[in-house]
Amino acid sequence: MANTPQAKKRIRRNNRRAAVNGARMSRIRTFVKKVEAAIEGGDKATAAEALKAAQPELARGVARGVLHKNTVARKMSRLTKRVAAL
Repeated sequence: MANTPQAKKRIRRNNRRAAVNGARMSRIRTFVKKVEAAIEGGDKATAAEALKAAQPELARGVARGVLHKNTVARKMSRLTKRVAAL
């Protein structure tokens, strides 16, 4: 258990940051799922639009420190390849 005032403050701050980061990750996952659903549906135009919407969200996750840049690069690459293959 935290004893010092600074340790207590860090716990409060960490809880707030976890909530914000969790919301960001949830938003990113939603955009990625839209792309995957469009790919499963076989509609290239819809999939391309969904991918176009998901890319800035993924990039924002990197900028905010929620995701690693290589992770996002890998995900974007794989999604782009799947959309192009339709």
